[in-house]
Amino acid sequence: MGERKMGMENQALLQPIRMGAWKLRNRIAMAPMTRTFADDQTGVVGPDVVEYYRKRAADGVGLIITEGIVISPRAKGTKGVPGLFTMEQIEGWKKVTDAVHQAGGAIVAQIWHVGRLSHHEIAGGLPPQAPSALRAEGHVHRLGKPYDIPEEMSLADIQEVIQQYAQAARHAMMAGFDGVEIHGAHGYLIDQFNSETSNHRQDKYGGELRQRLTFMKEVAKAVISEVGANRTIMRFSALKDDQREYMWEAPVAAVQIFVEAFKDSGLTMLHPSTMNFDQVIAEGKTLHELVRQYWDGIIIGVGGLSPARAEQAVQDGIMDVAAFGRPFLANPDLVSRVTQGEDLVAFNGQEHLQVLV
Repeated sequence: MGERKMGMENQALLQPIRMGAWKLRNRIAMAPMTRTFADDQTGVVGPDVVEYYRKRAADGVGLIITEGIVISPRAKGTKGVPGLFTMEQIEGWKKVTDAVHQAGGAIVAQIWHVGRLSHHEIAGGLPPQAPSALRAEGHVHRLGKPYDIPEEMSLADIQEVIQQYAQAARHAMMAGFDGVEIHGAHGYLIDQFNSETSNHRQDKYGGELRQRLTFMKEVAKAVISEVGANRTIMRFSALKDDQREYMWEAPVAAVQIFVEAFKDSGLTMLHPSTMNFDQVIAEGKTLHELVRQYWDGIIIGVGGLSPARAEQAVQDGIMDVAAFGRPFLANPDLVSRVTQGEDLVAFNGQEHLQVLV
């Protein structure tokens, strides 16, 4: 069971906030979590997914960030993930956004391309796409087979994928979403361009870190041109799904370069991602503290937060909104519990990952 905190001690967390185009009723967000409950063949979500998100909105969460939604068949990295590239998928998501809005909530679509973290059996019969033809270490989620050697993307491929991100953002608005989060983290396609371990290109999309961020910047600009900077969040990280111990060689300089790229792209809202919010990465500072040092826009904080830790971080100005992941799986009524100062139900993987509740 979690620690008990009176609701009055979570006042900062429970305050409304103007974040981009959205007036959120509090500073609590539901973090994106891959659930794989869409139809595997069509990528369409059904009534169970509608109810899953509706329940959290009805409890009062300020912002819902969906599970990753793939932008094309080749963007897919595991079975059962939803898409945003067909009209049938858009129609499925409309039911979700309608339910969330009727409950007074706000919801953004996390748009996703896994890049090399896939296999031809999942990615539409084609090899995965990546900045370089370098195989990732490990095995494909739920398939159990080693990752395929990816196909190095041509300049034409890169432009096509950038347009697929833009199209997904446009489709998100057609589906009634309030905006989008670009998944630029965790070793997926955008992060593969960002990283020296997966990007060995010699053209304008490769080279030193600042140059490797070119693809990310072009994706951000394309998405912003569709939905506006006030409806676009960028998620980024050092953490990689296939390289759990990875850290930038010079974290302070890396964060400065990333923030410079975000500003150049016109972004105003960031979602730095880490497994441990309090992990010190350089100069006695955490990832979110380093980002705040150079960024005065919106920061969504995440990483094993408790309500008490989130409250303190919001009060301290390290972040503006707190994202909770697994606690929301165990506690559809998380906001009510935080408001009343009640214990949170402890997350149990066996119990809480098998079904949508």
